[in-house]
Amino acid sequence: MAASPDALPWDGMNSTTSPAIHAAKDITFGSIAGMTSKVFEHPFDLTKVRLQSQVLDTTARFNGPIDCLVRTWKNEGVRGLYRGLPAPIVGAMVENATLFLSYSQLQNTIRWINAQPSSQDPTLPQLALAGAGAGAITSFALTPVELVKCKMQVQMLALHPSMASMSSAPSGSTAAATLEATPIKTQTLPGPISVLMSVIRNTGFRGLWLGQTGTLIRETGGGSAWFACKEFVGMQLIKRRGEASGTQLTRKDILPGESALSGACAGAVFNFALFPADTVKSAIQTEEELRPRGKGVPPPTFLGTVRAMYKAQGIRGLYAGCGITVARSIPSSAIIFLIYDGLSKRFSP
Repeated sequence: MAASPDALPWDGMNSTTSPAIHAAKDITFGSIAGMTSKVFEHPFDLTKVRLQSQVLDTTARFNGPIDCLVRTWKNEGVRGLYRGLPAPIVGAMVENATLFLSYSQLQNTIRWINAQPSSQDPTLPQLALAGAGAGAITSFALTPVELVKCKMQVQMLALHPSMASMSSAPSGSTAAATLEATPIKTQTLPGPISVLMSVIRNTGFRGLWLGQTGTLIRETGGGSAWFACKEFVGMQLIKRRGEASGTQLTRKDILPGESALSGACAGAVFNFALFPADTVKSAIQTEEELRPRGKGVPPPTFLGTVRAMYKAQGIRGLYAGCGITVARSIPSSAIIFLIYDGLSKRFSP
């Protein structure tokens, strides 16, 4: 069967590679890539969550991402910048392993539905659909991990509400100097297991999926944009190189620099595409710590939180932390695809 005009070149899956081995490679390579990128990006993710969590507060704790990073460093040290890291490390393994495995399997499903041979790659719109499906599947595994992560990232803000006055206190004032000079003890803060068990104890297993709507929207739309952008940019770079050298190249021939550049573009698109959904999710998942409702009051809804945040700060509030998120996602996503493509090429049959 001839490839459709708009299909991307495909080098095909080696017939000697069993589905189980191929799936194991997707899981392993995705996990390694995710863990590596998460260590790099975590301080910036913590900053994003803290900025998102203050949108509904009467008094802002931080004036912006730089202010948040500096104050976190001064008051909590390096340990504070990496607060909640174990949960994201696990989340990165789960997220990227599930994403790449689902993405690969959904491509196979699309070929089967359209009676396409394994040597033919789906079109770019079909790849975007596979990316959306992979993101939707991943969201259900990711929400509990992000819930624990977000709660841990705002622990210090909940224990020390006086930090809220730091951003509004005049520079050099006695109040600001006292707060900045006072060391904040972190030894008594609960770890990820304690936070997880607390959620289950208070709200049951269903409570682990608080904020699922926001994660589903972000991962579905973002996954589609992430994979489609990476595939498109990567193939354009490969085609350009092939035309310059007069050789026929396929996706298997992608160079490390091309993987990194296409991944960087994909990271920016992913995070900007549906960022407000992530902002709402973070506000919902940290409300119990920062704005407790009391017993018997139902948890916040997605649409209700959207309306409250828009009323409080308008569109600007829904994009709180967007700048630093997009900035850190560019190198982070480049790292993910650099490692994943590199390992896939190194251990391909």
